Amino acid sequence: MKITKVETFLVRWGDVSQFTEAAFGAATAIVAIHADGMVGLGEASPMQGGVASLQVIAREMAPALVGADVLDHAVILDRLLHKLVKLGPDGIVTGALAAIDIALWDLKGKAFKQPIYKLLGGAWRTRIPFYASIGGNANRDVNGVLKTVEARFKAEQPSAIKIRWDGARGEIDRDVAGDIAKAKAVRKLVGEGFPLAFDANNRYSIGAAIRVGRALEDLGFVWFEEPVEYYHPKAMGEVAQRLDITVSAGEQSYTLQSVLALIEAGVRMVQPDIVKMGGVTGLMQCAALCHAHGVEFVPHQTQPAIGNAANLHVLATDMRATRPAELADGWARAADTFVNAPKPDGGCLVVPNGPGLGLTVDEAMLARRRVDVGA
Repeated sequence: MKITKVETFLVRWGDVSQFTEAAFGAATAIVAIHADGMVGLGEASPMQGGVASLQVIAREMAPALVGADVLDHAVILDRLLHKLVKLGPDGIVTGALAAIDIALWDLKGKAFKQPIYKLLGGAWRTRIPFYASIGGNANRDVNGVLKTVEARFKAEQPSAIKIRWDGARGEIDRDVAGDIAKAKAVRKLVGEGFPLAFDANNRYSIGAAIRVGRALEDLGFVWFEEPVEYYHPKAMGEVAQRLDITVSAGEQSYTLQSVLALIEAGVRMVQPDIVKMGGVTGLMQCAALCHAHGVEFVPHQTQPAIGNAANLHVLATDMRATRPAELADGWARAADTFVNAPKPDGGCLVVPNGPGLGLTVDEAMLARRRVDVGA
């Protein structure tokens, strides 16, 4: 299976007529790898629109990919990583490799006429519970948070809910009392016992994180995500060890080594993202690392089509899955381009069972939404 062509492009979401180059956040970064008349699709990290990772693929990786054998998958990835290791390995390069890895798995599944989860060893489940991941709450008042949560709760009927703070990074301890008040209001809204999580998005000092964590414990929240700045694994570990609530982190980790640093610091639930940390291959390696250390493996995932589908294929193979999969804001934006992208179904997401990723593309809509990104 010789690779003949590599394409890198954005898929624009929303009103295409309003899209500008400055609005890269409203797009998904995609690589398409051609081999033997088939096309494998992968997705790069969306940070800064994913443009940087796509440019690295187009300029530095594509020439080395053309002519390579798809089934030399591991060799391809290792060669590309070490060719560009001085640009990483965290960040742009690893996000680019994640996209290539997913595309290669998609190609292999299509070649062997099997879904990716079959190539990984089979599925323990093909219906995976999901949680509604609801962002933007730092800039809402209590009533605004409740209206947003209630709308998603009613529309999606999730198995759990996570409220995210988002907002400007670096605004430490801006409104601790207000954050706790929002958490209390959401608990009252959904009732006792319904699984809730709280994503601080790195917004607290250690002391404030412990204060918020204690309040979340009293409210029965099930996990507390990234309470302190992610690049301080010792601080993250200190918070984790001083609280009873499960503290999670890892969505901004790009390598096994950075995930291991969190585990060694004391974090007991890690959340790597498939479009950042090595794609399908990287996530499977992370699952093994977590199992070896007795740590919960609960991937982060905000991308609605390729990333989400790839993530579900991995989760289907995980016998030890402990938490629902993430379904973030704006998931429906992929529905007209990827016509069978997973969507809420009785509190679950159904893993696509077609060859490879199992996604069906509306080629006409893709042509309307596509913006090529070259070197």
